[in-house]
Amino acid sequence: MRIDKFLWFSRLSKSRSTAQAMTEQGIMRLNGRRVDRAHSPIRVGDLVTLVQGDRIRVVRILALPVRRGPAPEAQACYEDLTLSTEHTSQGA
Repeated sequence: MRIDKFLWFSRLSKSRSTAQAMTEQGIMRLNGRRVDRAHSPIRVGDLVTLVQGDRIRVVRILALPVRRGPAPEAQACYEDLTLSTEHTSQGA
């Protein structure tokens, strides 16, 4: 599956064109490697690092969605590995 399609189907991006722009800006990483093409393929188990607003999200792909469904269905396709800033600031 293309990475831009995954981002849109899994509701990590509001639109497919936004997902394409995110990938083509070169600020996203797939398994630690910079992504600069919207058609970069992804697979189950891959790690995607992306910027959303002022935070960096890291997600592990658990399943490839077949459609852009409701939020609970979309969230079941990935595991959010992002560290919360609340937890890191409390330990300091």
